[in-house]
Amino acid sequence: METNSLIFNTCGVLLVAMISAGSACAQTPLADTRSTLEKWVETRQLVSKAKADWQSDKELLQQTIGLFERELRTIEDQISKVITNSTQVDKERAEAEALQKAAKESLERTRQFAAGFEGELARIAPRLPAPLQDILKPLLNRLPSDPANTKMSAAERVQVVIGILNELDKFNNGVSIFSEKRKNDKGVELAVETVYLGLGAAYFVSDSGDFAGTGTPGPGGWEWTIKPQVGSSVREIIRIYKNERPARFVPLPAVIK
Repeated sequence: METNSLIFNTCGVLLVAMISAGSACAQTPLADTRSTLEKWVETRQLVSKAKADWQSDKELLQQTIGLFERELRTIEDQISKVITNSTQVDKERAEAEALQKAAKESLERTRQFAAGFEGELARIAPRLPAPLQDILKPLLNRLPSDPANTKMSAAERVQVVIGILNELDKFNNGVSIFSEKRKNDKGVELAVETVYLGLGAAYFVSDSGDFAGTGTPGPGGWEWTIKPQVGSSVREIIRIYKNERPARFVPLPAVIK
């Protein structure tokens, strides 16, 4: 009995040991599996989070790229406008320089025109009839004494020249009568009326009609010749000019030079 009990106890101890060993062996794979599952779940969570973060970052990057692309297009448009404006500015500058050059050339031609006429007018002024010199005196006084060194603008000089030429043309294309004084053959000054036929000829006569003569332009001024025989004709012309006589043909001597 004792022997059987010992055997039984021994077998029971072995059985318990085997069951314990078997239980330990069964728990190890389960724990590994659980750990692996936990790591797999953790990994899936990390992957899912990484995907979510990437999706968020992707949208942000796309928005940033879109913003940069719009900024780039804006900069390109501005550069294009700057290039266009620069080209337009260069074109306008070239046109302005061309106009300035043309204006300077025109101004120089104007100065040359004025200077040429100023010299010629100053030269012929003493040879003009005295009444015309009186008319031109205000304009002649405005002529620069030194055309090459004057503060007068070219436009002002041209205006003066044109004013003188207009008066010359007006006098030369008309008949003018002026009251003057002329010396007779005894050197006595007598009041006369002088008829100027433009700048080519003149005739004078006194109130009495006995002192008369002709005038022609000369190198040093007008030259007067006493010719009493033209007195009646000159007086007749004056009466016709003043509408005191009807118009008719009146012969007068003329000198052609």
